[in-house]
Amino acid sequence: MDKLKSYILSNFSLLFFSIFLPLFSIASVVFIIKLATMTAIIRLTLAEMLKLYIFVLPDLLFYTLPITFFIAATMSLHKLSSDNEMTVVFALGIEPFQILKILLVPALILSATLIFIVLILFPHAKILSTNFIQYKTSEAKFNLGASEFGHSFGDWMLYIGDNDKHGNYSDVFLFHKSDHEEILIGAKEAEVISEKGVMKLKLHSGEGYSYTDHSLSQMNFESMIINDMMNIKLNKYENPIDFWIAKNDSERIQKRKHRRLAMYTILSLFPLLSLFTIMGIGIVNARHQQGHLYLSIFLTVLVYYGAAFTLNKPLEFYAVPLVVIVWLATTYYLYRTKVVARF
Repeated sequence: MDKLKSYILSNFSLLFFSIFLPLFSIASVVFIIKLATMTAIIRLTLAEMLKLYIFVLPDLLFYTLPITFFIAATMSLHKLSSDNEMTVVFALGIEPFQILKILLVPALILSATLIFIVLILFPHAKILSTNFIQYKTSEAKFNLGASEFGHSFGDWMLYIGDNDKHGNYSDVFLFHKSDHEEILIGAKEAEVISEKGVMKLKLHSGEGYSYTDHSLSQMNFESMIINDMMNIKLNKYENPIDFWIAKNDSERIQKRKHRRLAMYTILSLFPLLSLFTIMGIGIVNARHQQGHLYLSIFLTVLVYYGAAFTLNKPLEFYAVPLVVIVWLATTYYLYRTKVVARF
C-alpha cells in the first residue's frame, strides 16, 4: 500500500507542478499588465513594482492552487485508468476508498493553507497594498516642477524657480492669505519629505514675512518644515480579526466583508470537497467509458466557483453549509454510482 501511495503521489506531484507553473505565470503576467496601466497614473520603480507583486502573491496563490490540485489529481487518476494500472490495483483487492484516502492528506493540507491565506495573509496584504497605492497616488498629485504659474500646496500658493531629477528645488516662494494675515516665505532650497503618511516641505536658508493690518514682521531661518499639507488616510488594524469583523465599519462595508469571507471559505474548501468528484471523473474503464475528461473538469470548476461567487451575495455565511451539503451529496452519489458500483 505504501508503494501504491508513493506511486500515485509521484504522478500527482509531476502533474501538479507542470500545471501550477503555467497557471501561476499567466496570473502573474495579467497582474504585471495591470501594473503597467497604473504607471500612467503613478510613478513606480522596479523595487516598488516588486513590492506590489509581493502584496498580490496571496491572491495569485489562492486562485491557482485549488484549481491546480483538482486538475492534477483528476488527470493523474485518469492517466492511471487509461494505462489500465487502476484496473490492476482494484484487481488486487484495493478498494476505491483507499485511493481517496491517499488524496485526502494533500487536500487537507491545501485547504488549511488556503484558510490561512484568507484569514491571516489577505488582511495584511490588502492593507499594505491599499496604503501603498494611496501613498503613491498622493505623491503623484504632489508632483512639483518649475513653472511660471506655480502650484497649490494645501492652503499655500507655491512657486518653484528650478528643480532637478533628485527632487530638490531652488528659489522657492510660498504665499498664504487669510482674512487677517498674509504670509510670504522665500527659500533658496527646498525638498519634499514623507513621514508617517504626511507629505512635508522642508525649506533651507530663507526669509519669512507676515503682514497684518497692524504689523509687519520678518524672520530669517536656516531650516523650516511646513507639514500637514497633504494628509494621507492610511488604513489601520490591530489583527486579522479586526479586519474581517471591524465594529467601526459601516453596515454596508461589514456586509461586503462577510460576503467576501463566505466566498473565500467556500473556495478554500474546494480541494476537500472535490475528492469525490476527482474519483468520479478520474477513474474510468478505458475500454467501456468515454470520460470526456476536459469537459468534466471545466464544468466542475465552473459550477463550483459559480456557486461560490453568486450564493454569497444573497445568503452570506449561510452559503457555506448550503454549498458543502449539496456538493458533497451530489458528488458522493457520482462516486458511488461511477466508481464504487463498478470497481
